[in-house]
Amino acid sequence: MAENTDIDESLYSRQLYVLGHEAMLRMKKTNVLISGMRGLGVEIAKNVILAGVNQVTIQDEGLAGWADLSSQFYLEQGDVGQNRAECSLNKLSELNNYVTVSSHTGPLTQDLLAQNQVVVLTNSSLEEQLRIGSFCHSNGIKFIVADTKGLCGQLFCDFGEQFEVIDTNGELPVSAMILHISQGNPGIVTCMDEHNHRFQDGDLVTFSEVCGMTELNGCEPMQVKMLGPYTFSICDTSGFSSYERGGVVTEVKKSKTVTFKPLKEALVHPDIVQSDYGKCERHRTLHIAFQALHQLLKETGHLPTPRAQAGAELLLAIAKELNKDSHPDTHVERLDESIVCKLALTAGGDLSPVNAFIGGLAAQEVMKACTGKFSPLVQWLYFDALECLPEEDEEQLLTEDTCAPRHCRYDGQIAVFGTAFQEKLAKQKYLLVGAGAIGCELLKNFALIGLASGEGGHITVTDMDSIERSNLNRQFLFRPQDIGKSKSETAAQVIKRMNPALRITAQQNRVGPDSEQVYGHDFFSQLDGVAAALDNIEARVYVDGRCVQHQKPLLESGTLGAKGHTQVIVPFLTEPYGTAKTGPENAIPLCTLKNFPHRIEHTLQWARDEFEGLFKIPAVNVNQYLNDSDFVQHTLRLDEAQSLEILKGVYSHLGEQRPQNWDDCVNWARQRWEKLYRNDIRQLLHCFPPEEKTSSGLPFWSGPKRCPHSLSFDPNNTTHMDYIVAASNLYAQIYGIGGTRDRSAILNTLQGVIVPDFSPKSNVKIHVTDQEMEEEKSAVDKNKLEELSKNLASPQSFNISKMHPVEFEKDDDTNFHMDFIVAASNLRAENYDIPPADRHKSKQIAGSIIPAIATTTAAVVGLMCLELYKIVQGHKQIRSYRNGYVNLALPLCTMMLPLGPKVFKVAGKDYTIWDHYPIQGRKNCQEEMTLGELIEHFKHLYNLEITSLFYGEAYPYNSKSESHREKLKNRVSDVVRMVKDIPPHVQVLEFVPCFAEDEDCEMIPPIRYQFR
Repeated sequence: MAENTDIDESLYSRQLYVLGHEAMLRMKKTNVLISGMRGLGVEIAKNVILAGVNQVTIQDEGLAGWADLSSQFYLEQGDVGQNRAECSLNKLSELNNYVTVSSHTGPLTQDLLAQNQVVVLTNSSLEEQLRIGSFCHSNGIKFIVADTKGLCGQLFCDFGEQFEVIDTNGELPVSAMILHISQGNPGIVTCMDEHNHRFQDGDLVTFSEVCGMTELNGCEPMQVKMLGPYTFSICDTSGFSSYERGGVVTEVKKSKTVTFKPLKEALVHPDIVQSDYGKCERHRTLHIAFQALHQLLKETGHLPTPRAQAGAELLLAIAKELNKDSHPDTHVERLDESIVCKLALTAGGDLSPVNAFIGGLAAQEVMKACTGKFSPLVQWLYFDALECLPEEDEEQLLTEDTCAPRHCRYDGQIAVFGTAFQEKLAKQKYLLVGAGAIGCELLKNFALIGLASGEGGHITVTDMDSIERSNLNRQFLFRPQDIGKSKSETAAQVIKRMNPALRITAQQNRVGPDSEQVYGHDFFSQLDGVAAALDNIEARVYVDGRCVQHQKPLLESGTLGAKGHTQVIVPFLTEPYGTAKTGPENAIPLCTLKNFPHRIEHTLQWARDEFEGLFKIPAVNVNQYLNDSDFVQHTLRLDEAQSLEILKGVYSHLGEQRPQNWDDCVNWARQRWEKLYRNDIRQLLHCFPPEEKTSSGLPFWSGPKRCPHSLSFDPNNTTHMDYIVAASNLYAQIYGIGGTRDRSAILNTLQGVIVPDFSPKSNVKIHVTDQEMEEEKSAVDKNKLEELSKNLASPQSFNISKMHPVEFEKDDDTNFHMDFIVAASNLRAENYDIPPADRHKSKQIAGSIIPAIATTTAAVVGLMCLELYKIVQGHKQIRSYRNGYVNLALPLCTMMLPLGPKVFKVAGKDYTIWDHYPIQGRKNCQEEMTLGELIEHFKHLYNLEITSLFYGEAYPYNSKSESHREKLKNRVSDVVRMVKDIPPHVQVLEFVPCFAEDEDCEMIPPIRYQFR
């Protein structure tokens, strides 16, 4: 067992971005007891162990039954009849070497409880909950109750009478740049109009960098009152100096004390957090119904028999009696009797997706109890997914007989949905794109529910990535010995052990245009659906487009720290995921990056661009030039500005700029430092002095434009030397020259470096806007371009070896990559008086690392798989489906009805994006249609006359063109080949037609023409 003192950043890196070091250290000092090792209990234990608490004790006196296999993923068939805690111990222990895991098979004694700071009960009686809850409340132990019954779930928290929350939402402090501050009572602060300032009434703020009204700089935190999206009021500023310019206002995060009632009191006076705003009264009914279920279980010794009307009537009678005698705070004016009955009819079920959702939420509450990080649940949460049951006209098919146990691993699911649905699940064919955190959780749920576990069923999982150490914190199927192995293959092997009946194939392909020969028409046509476990918008849009094209349902989701979303996409019923965005979200203007940064994100992006522009792109271009005799001609076909930039870079790296030895690399790094952090800044200040005014008489250096200052190189400054060491080593690498980490040797070399004097020039043009930068691009020195193309006409004339491009890799601390990024960014931040970022924060921003935590992933995947139930059953009503959004930090869970697809008209008929015109292109499965036959056949089928056809950006047919009319006798595929190649794997050609009947449609369904 590794020593449990320091935080292993290589393991917890993604989670650290969510919780922070202080919260992680608190968690590593916490002992947690989890009672009940059925599906819900093991889900909570898994997430808590991955999170990295000090010690977890799992307790269960019960023996595993067949129904447990429906949701307990660490039980196997051979464990039936054995103690659940003991059977689960070894596999839970393997999850995290930093966490001590032990089992307890006896009762929950006070001595055992007192050894823990957090106690979680699952699968417990109300009497036990009240007894243990009272002890915990009296002894300062955080207490959580989690329970699931079929499609319903319950969560309760009691963290004591004075629980301090150190960070209510986990968001970075809000900050804004100041445009003006008035002298008055109160003073009015006006912020720059780049973004809404995002402050709220009562927020505490501090000020910095204010010129003029300097009394505000470094003042005690003061409250704000919101006046508008860009204005708020503060204290009396009438006696302060006049505001001149600049300044930043920053939120001061406040701690909060929360009071919890003990369980006995909270049952009578419940505070219920809504998990679905369309079910507010239903949650109050469930509060009564769960208590009635406890009473029924106490009286009869068992839960209601699945689908037994007698059990439903008994539970309803108990619930009515409890409601009748309840306190006004608990009483439900109109008890929803149908919900009580449905709870009774399904309570005998145990479903993996419901356990995943409630288990994810419960584990996050454990982490809050350990750390004080994020707002805890106060105090009850109820959840149901009863819309997963068959729609009204099919629910009568569920009977006591069809839902009776079969002594198989799916008994917990059959109790809710019956045997026919289980058989349908087994025959499903699904594509899972991605085997990372969401992919691992999906595969676990697929195995437990029996998706693709029978004849005809199949899951294809594809992921091109290999397992890294940082994955182990949330991708729970992987172990340290799996590092370096394929994610998809490893996940498939583990899942096969979890459910040997699963039929699954692992692949290592990226799903995109380059793999359409694998995932083509035949592949998509045989699918029943697709699940996306992706981490970027581009890939999501592509997969969504393929699902729309082939009219297949898609389960889509994503997480960002404690936040997560799910979207269910059903052909013809819901809107798709969406179309590609035209540009990067929140893209930083180029002029900001180049001349006017004002946030650390700007300097880090600038440093990443420097890295690519110095150590990768030039080397790639030089190698292409040496390998491809037509490189120059290909480059000249680009726009002139881009051509000039590429050819200049190639030529410089072939000639005088090329270093001959290590000393040359150090010299280059020192000259680069001087240029970037001293000379360029001096030139900028020469063009725009600190006192510069705009044409309207306002200070130029104000608002987002921070007035910079140049730096002087100091070999005793750590950051200065960090840059020289990293830059010189990386520069040496691309030329195949050996480097060194020896700083004393590098210092000796620096003593011999001569740095030329620099004088700012008056004829230099510095761009203030992106538009100015674009305008200059059009003024290319064509003579220089022609000279370069001549000089580079013959690669053979350069007797040089290939270069070694450097691919940015953020997680290797020995490769100088992050050393360069951190130093380059923080030096530029110093130029502009921007607070620097440490290595951890720099790695997150520069490496585009998405904060991640296992609890959110589990909850999100639980919601996805509930929608899978509906898709497989074939729910036809949009009101049956739910899109979800969760923020476990608040906690917030919002379930929403999906939107329907946008309707458009063609020749008076309604269509949506899901529609297309299918055409079988081979007559009698032999001879392919001619273009003329296609047009006639289409008119016969749809009563529409095709006047033109587009194939992508190509234009193979226009009826108004004489030459095009001659194509009518050609085969359709031959007509396409006249304008564009058809790859051998393509079986279906997709055309966008125009019709004589309606040529001005905003959208037209495509023609999908199968010719192979």
